[in-house]
Amino acid sequence: MAAAALTLPLLGAAPDPAPPATARLQQAFASAAAAYDVPQSVLLGVSYLQSRWDAHGGAPSVTGGYGPMHLTDARTALASAGHHSTGAEDPRGDDARPALRPSELGLDTANLPDRLTTLPRAARLTGLDAERLREDPAANVAGGAALLAEAQRRLGAPAGDDPADWFGAVALFSGADDRASATAYANEVFAVIRDGEERVTDAGQRVALDASPDLAPDPSALERAGLRKGSAAGTECPRTVSCEWIPAPYEEFGDGDYGNHDLGNRPASQRIRYIVVHDTEGAWEGVLDMVQDPAYVSWQYSLRSTDGHIAQHVKAKDVAWHAGNWYVNAASIGLEHEGFLTDPDAWYTEAMYRSSARLVKYLSDRHGIPLDRQHILGHDTVPGTTTATIPGMHTDPGPYWDWRHYFELLGAPLKATGAKNAGAVTIRPDHDTHRPVFTGCETAGEPCTPHGSSAVRLYSDHDVNSPLITDVGLGSAPTTGVNDLSSRVSTGQRYAVADRRGDWTAIWYLGQKAWFHNPPKNPTAVPARGQVITPRKGLDSVPVYGRAYPEAAAYPEGVPAQTVSPLPYEVLAGQKYVTGGRVPGEYYYAVTFDPASHQVVRGKDQYYEIQFGHRVGFVRAADVTVASSSVSGVSPAGTAPPAAA
Repeated sequence: MAAAALTLPLLGAAPDPAPPATARLQQAFASAAAAYDVPQSVLLGVSYLQSRWDAHGGAPSVTGGYGPMHLTDARTALASAGHHSTGAEDPRGDDARPALRPSELGLDTANLPDRLTTLPRAARLTGLDAERLREDPAANVAGGAALLAEAQRRLGAPAGDDPADWFGAVALFSGADDRASATAYANEVFAVIRDGEERVTDAGQRVALDASPDLAPDPSALERAGLRKGSAAGTECPRTVSCEWIPAPYEEFGDGDYGNHDLGNRPASQRIRYIVVHDTEGAWEGVLDMVQDPAYVSWQYSLRSTDGHIAQHVKAKDVAWHAGNWYVNAASIGLEHEGFLTDPDAWYTEAMYRSSARLVKYLSDRHGIPLDRQHILGHDTVPGTTTATIPGMHTDPGPYWDWRHYFELLGAPLKATGAKNAGAVTIRPDHDTHRPVFTGCETAGEPCTPHGSSAVRLYSDHDVNSPLITDVGLGSAPTTGVNDLSSRVSTGQRYAVADRRGDWTAIWYLGQKAWFHNPPKNPTAVPARGQVITPRKGLDSVPVYGRAYPEAAAYPEGVPAQTVSPLPYEVLAGQKYVTGGRVPGEYYYAVTFDPASHQVVRGKDQYYEIQFGHRVGFVRAADVTVASSSVSGVSPAGTAPPAAA
């Protein structure tokens, strides 16, 4: 089959007749399907689940996958990768216990699993050079077709045009070593084929997959693949994903210390309010090693990039140590996604996005968690607990995570919900075309590779030459650094409008007006409605907190009262901030291995969670009033009303 592959029309060549410039990738799928006797719909469906047909300029994914087919060559990819820590926070974030400082995660490139070495196999099957498979999208598609054809032969299944016969080969393409993961992957591919898809890729290629709603694939061939059975026993996952139980240890060690999480009784003891999205800053194998270390930290779920496989480590009832803020930990579930935030080209696969969305939707339904950015938090939006902890808080999953697409997969697309001049906006740039400049991905001060982003930069005036917004909590001058959150907002976050000037919109942010470019023809935000808080009448300002702890009088004997320490921020009179709702003053006391002493302290003080800066914050309910954001109070010409309005 190598000779046939070499004659495939590649991007940049001139096949006869030559397709339009924007149709060459579509033609490459057709040619590769014909050359390797693979149904074109199967080839398109697999590629969509891997990359949404994007080529990413030849750059590798988080697991060393290249091109539209995500052919993996992890050894080559990781040899040149430079990844950096995202912060030095204490994952527990509980002042009542000593701080933890876990090390970073790694990957042994000398002993890579088969799922991370599919590109060298494709090179052997096609006779094409590995570099060409990495850099040329059409060659990459040919390599993917060759792998699918090889998998079909291994299973003794017939080649040909009937997609229903290719379920087993698609499952093997995932690289999963267990039947459940391979089956879930193939089910997702065939869901794409049934639904159909159409989009313009990152290279401007128009690709379409016609819907086949009546397609019913035959999974029987997969029984001959020899994959281990695996088991979802003990997991809390939807049936539509592959999930296994790899428990995080609850063990004593050292001088009476223990790890790596706390036993609890949620939601009976306290409500689960948040889901926190992380990236691992390390590879899958290292992730699993670390979460099984009792002296390390923990999270509820890990998600694998190549196929979206999920491992659960901590039950929802128990409290994992993941977010760097004990109040958030005690009320959240943590999801770690295999990836790196400081590598803009280390893209996440569609398989992982879809698996994550299915899991989050399941958890949202089960625990009543709203599907919005004040409850589906990025680790980068979790606030520091005290002033001292703010600079060390983590910044993942970073500016390249596609929140807009993620919420579409969640079935909660980020739409305009307010009138033209509404008093609030939802940040919503076009991820693929919105490419703000960031620095420091590899070398401090050096520009990162331009890449689609969910982040929108903020300025102190309606001019890109004006200073960036300063975050007093960070104690440093604002920069365009990839980990510097001082002057940027993110897709899905909602803010109260402070002013408007032509193509610019100002929002209330960290106690000041912050401006971003928002032209009507290419908006970076859409009108929104919701509830906003403002200091109650007679108060010039109110403090902002990083945790909503109860008042001292609420703590019973034997439980040390936790300090209600304000952050170095204030909400000033006349300013407004969108609220994610009222939350109770709570503290989960859990500092011993024996859970008999664990208890939830709940006080009379109530708080509102607010979108204050890039991160959320909390204000005491007694300090503020709540109103609708439906009217902006700012004229279209940009004349702000008097402060008393």
